[in-house]
Amino acid sequence: MKYSTFTFAKTLLSIVLISLLASCGKKKKSLAELGISLKDDVTFLASDSLEGREIGTEGEHKAATYIAGRFASIGLSPAGTDGFFQKFEVTPAQNPHEQARVGATGDSLTIEGTNIIGMIDSPGDEIIIIGAHYDHLGYGGMGSLYRGDSLMVHNGADDNASGVAVLLQLATLLKEGPLQKDILFIAFSGEEEGLWGSNYFTKNPTVDLGKVSAMINMDMVGRLNEQKVLAIHGTGTSPVWEDMLNKANADSIPLLFRPSGVGPSDHTSFYLQDIPVLHFFTGQHEDYHRPSDDSEKLNYEGMAKITLMIDRVVGELNTAEKPAFTKTKDESSDAPRFTVTLGVVPDYLFGGKGMRIDGITDGKPASVAGLQKGDIVVQLGDFAIDGMNGYMEALSKFEKGAETTVKVKRDDEELTFPIKF
Repeated sequence: MKYSTFTFAKTLLSIVLISLLASCGKKKKSLAELGISLKDDVTFLASDSLEGREIGTEGEHKAATYIAGRFASIGLSPAGTDGFFQKFEVTPAQNPHEQARVGATGDSLTIEGTNIIGMIDSPGDEIIIIGAHYDHLGYGGMGSLYRGDSLMVHNGADDNASGVAVLLQLATLLKEGPLQKDILFIAFSGEEEGLWGSNYFTKNPTVDLGKVSAMINMDMVGRLNEQKVLAIHGTGTSPVWEDMLNKANADSIPLLFRPSGVGPSDHTSFYLQDIPVLHFFTGQHEDYHRPSDDSEKLNYEGMAKITLMIDRVVGELNTAEKPAFTKTKDESSDAPRFTVTLGVVPDYLFGGKGMRIDGITDGKPASVAGLQKGDIVVQLGDFAIDGMNGYMEALSKFEKGAETTVKVKRDDEELTFPIKF
């Protein structure tokens, strides 16, 4: 068939226009604009009125209703068992790792939690899951590190209103398409109690897990700063991850890759179903599991950068073949057991020699001895500390009441302090 010059030119123009529309489909927000949107969601979810979003409470219900409303306004399709909701029940006494909760009659209480699930449909068969837990500790309880006498709301801004806010902004960005795979968004409850919501979903999925390409999890992504790298766990669960992540890192965020697919967050439930996973994490800090984890302390520009990076990863997954799954070693299984503590929050993302202190608990050995946030522990007693494993190994050699010394690097000095456990 012969084309006239005019027909050829018109056809070429159509192809160019289609390409431009596909590449320009997303309305670009500046980091500042994206940060404002992220802050709006965090501010609501981490407000005192939600009373810490503990599973089974009115605060959790308010948070679930808010997230479902946001899903609807973004244009997601309901993908739960009751609209956007997937309810589940747990009796804590059935879990050997949890202390049973009892009612006035002494019977174990059954707790009802709610996952919130929404979908962006596509013409394709595969599914990418993006998740974040929205529950927190309520007024404290067993998971709290707060040692005050009065009950205080634990707002959980970083843990994990930050992850939910990123989830909602990703839904907004990805809804603009174009997509070749379905995207399933899940806000889990019960994570703080033991991955209850994600475990329930993987045992009672509302989609065919055999069609899931990957699961991406965000948990505590609000504290990116100059001293900390962005840790990405699960990079060993597929051979495609490291190259894909480096390519998506347009803002040159310092990255720390952790291969294991097992860890204390919801990606673990999916890894155990042989699904490639990624878990984004900006690290622990002195406000972790304390009432002071509030919205004004988050780095919203950093969260915006993480949002855009994950958006680019999903863009790559959207057009790629289904990633191969690889089993990884459970890094936590090699951790030594110890019965004493310095009373510090380690900087788990520190890549230098030693263990850098990210926070100190008042009244504990490190505080009494005079250690400070930012100190790098390089020796404990006779044991040199080369990193986190060395630090935990050294702690395992001491019993309660033992006395020794701790050597730290503070700025350009090395200082030695007496310590009593």
